[in-house]
Amino acid sequence: MREFDEQPLPFLLDEAPTAAAVGGKQPSYIADHRQRLRARFMAGGPDAIPDYEMLELVLFRAIPRRDVKPLARALMDRFGDFNRVITASEARLRDISGVGDAVIVELKIVAAAARRMARAKVMKTHALSGWDALLDYCHTTMAHHEIEQFRVLYLDRKNVLIGDEQQAQGTVDHVPVYPREVAKRALELNASALILVHNHPSGDPTPSQADIDMTNRINAACDALGITLHDHLIIGKSTELSFRAEGYL
Repeated sequence: MREFDEQPLPFLLDEAPTAAAVGGKQPSYIADHRQRLRARFMAGGPDAIPDYEMLELVLFRAIPRRDVKPLARALMDRFGDFNRVITASEARLRDISGVGDAVIVELKIVAAAARRMARAKVMKTHALSGWDALLDYCHTTMAHHEIEQFRVLYLDRKNVLIGDEQQAQGTVDHVPVYPREVAKRALELNASALILVHNHPSGDPTPSQADIDMTNRINAACDALGITLHDHLIIGKSTELSFRAEGYL
């Protein structure tokens, strides 16, 4: 029904100070642009439009009566690509003129939906045989975070993923991890194996000596309890490093 089309959110709308509406109505050129962009997206899918236009589609909901192209361009210029925009911190997003509560909520909804879809593909599945999907999930969840995050994937005796938990969050180049807590949580979940995952905000997945030492401590704690450490993945911006594949485990 038309009365539900682009209903206002409970925030201040029209945050971008461009192309003011007349009499509260959307200027016709903006309405035409939105209609054409939506039609192009529906006809060709996400591959038919560049990142900044995908971002415009998201911003349409937050800012229903103004031209959002300048704001989409400003966000792309600041953060680099669509993924980095939707995963940027609230504080950094607010640094951009025109970004307020409504915009931030829409961006975070999209980011959360992407994470949930990626997670649904790997939970309760065989982690080792679905390795590509697991890597996709790790990149979706962690690759664009601005601080280090450490997650543990818990597997049962058939290597089915039964748990995915963030254990710690740190700074831009360090995250505190406690091997005892990792092993304790594995016992609580009755897990038989683990995969460790953390990100490097710098984009370079090369492990530090601290990463190697921490992995060895967790491996020793797991080994004492009969729990297998399958791998430790370091997620960079566009690639990842496997401790197992590189001979660290």
